[in-house]
Amino acid sequence: MKRLLAAFSTIIALSLPVMASATVWNIDSDHSNVGFKVRHLMVSNVKGSFEKFAGVVDINDKDMSKSKVEVTIDTASINTNVQKRDEHLRSADFFDVAKYPTMKFVSKKVAAAGPDKLKVTGDLTLHGITKEVVLDVEGPAKVSKDPWGNFRSGAVASTKINRKDFGLVWNAALETGGVAVGEEVTITLEIEMIKGK
Repeated sequence: MKRLLAAFSTIIALSLPVMASATVWNIDSDHSNVGFKVRHLMVSNVKGSFEKFAGVVDINDKDMSKSKVEVTIDTASINTNVQKRDEHLRSADFFDVAKYPTMKFVSKKVAAAGPDKLKVTGDLTLHGITKEVVLDVEGPAKVSKDPWGNFRSGAVASTKINRKDFGLVWNAALETGGVAVGEEVTITLEIEMIKGK
């Protein structure tokens, strides 16, 4: 019986490296961008980004559907290159960063959507509200090795949300009709990742 248990334990131990086919990649914020755009005055798009964020992409090398993504963004780091506008966006009219300092995306499902394309479904928590969103992903890119010995990959992900779904409802009516700020927001994440060691 002892020999049988010992043999069984050995089999499990030898199987673990095979089963552990996931690779952890850390998002390199110095070479990545979390951007967005929204209609302004019904005539043009205003673009911006978040300068502080972190995340981990857990890629299952044998079954991409078992991969996971988690990204946390510092809402106070919003930057549209206009200080007065950024201050308004940080206020209680919009992100209310004092009360909700971060937004977070946690994946729930990863599915193939064509050659080198994925659909990543997950929960986006913003302004204290959690809603399911779907990211359209191009990648991950072919792995390359940088001059310092790090392995890198990348991906581009995009989605559209209605900001009102997350309680961001402030607006101003225009005399000519319409509103000052559009409801639909396009979010684009251009991500470079470093393989964990």
